[in-house]
Amino acid sequence: MRVLVAMSGGVDSSVAAALLAAEGHEVVGATLKLWGGSGDLGCCSVADVDDARRVADQLGIEHRVFNFTDEFATGVVEPYVVDHAQGRTPNPCVECNRAVKFGHLADRARRLGFDAIATGHHARVSVEGGRVRLRRGADRLKDQSYVLSTLSARELARVLMPIGELTKPLVRELAGRFGLRTAAKPDSQDVCFIASRSPGLGRSAFLAERIPLHAGRVVDVATGAELGALDAVELVTVGQRRGLGVAVGDRRYAVRVDVASATVFAGSREDLLVGGVEFRARTWFDVPLPTGSPVLAQASAHGPARRAVVTSGGIEFHRPERRVAPGQVVACYVGDRVVGSGVAR
Repeated sequence: MRVLVAMSGGVDSSVAAALLAAEGHEVVGATLKLWGGSGDLGCCSVADVDDARRVADQLGIEHRVFNFTDEFATGVVEPYVVDHAQGRTPNPCVECNRAVKFGHLADRARRLGFDAIATGHHARVSVEGGRVRLRRGADRLKDQSYVLSTLSARELARVLMPIGELTKPLVRELAGRFGLRTAAKPDSQDVCFIASRSPGLGRSAFLAERIPLHAGRVVDVATGAELGALDAVELVTVGQRRGLGVAVGDRRYAVRVDVASATVFAGSREDLLVGGVEFRARTWFDVPLPTGSPVLAQASAHGPARRAVVTSGGIEFHRPERRVAPGQVVACYVGDRVVGSGVAR
């Protein structure tokens, strides 16, 4: 089989390529050039392209670089900025997978005559009873099915994820056995177009170059009493505690963000509890589940999965749970299988 492997320059995609090549597939590595801005220090950096190319050389496979900077700007960066401007909390990694890796890259692979694409995601794609399934990765601590939860069975029908059955320690062990230069390379943690550890290149500076940031006030959600002030209401996310400018009293959390009035409503941990989540957009992996169907709902990449049931407009929790920030993706599971997702209103 002719397989195009998305090689980020990290250990996971390096081992994915090595395993497929060892199985006898005709493997070509592809690294995506996604961002050329001042934050070119995260994943997809020049150093990562070089690492991917050298791993491909070690494996004796062809390596290509695809320039998707325009598509990335339109499909990932622009929605990220718009979400912040409107007081929502974006999911850039989810959007990158949906729009770029399993959108434009998959398209390019088809046009170039590849039978499948492969990635280094810690998730499992399988065909069971003639139906494509997406399941959690074997390593629960590294599971990446959440960031793939907005995809459909059709989009993953020609996708391979060779390391989905492996733990991260085993991935690194295999990289060492293959002699890959990325065997001990640390995992990338930052949003790839924002280098948060570099002076002047953090989220605040990035957004300030693109949208006006407005000073705001913090008020008590129950009484309306003014509690403090903050520099930029667009940088606050629901559930946030630090950086709210509330100096005294009990701990306060952002319960609601109103950009129009430059106000953050703060409350106690109990004020964050809600009975469910309404979705402004919903996707099903395969077949829509009927209202009342039980699911496990997960609202962040490595957050806990909470018991819930499907409603006509979202989900209802089994018991009150922490409020989900508007804009965040909620992945829905039955067991370890992704059945769909929604974007919190």
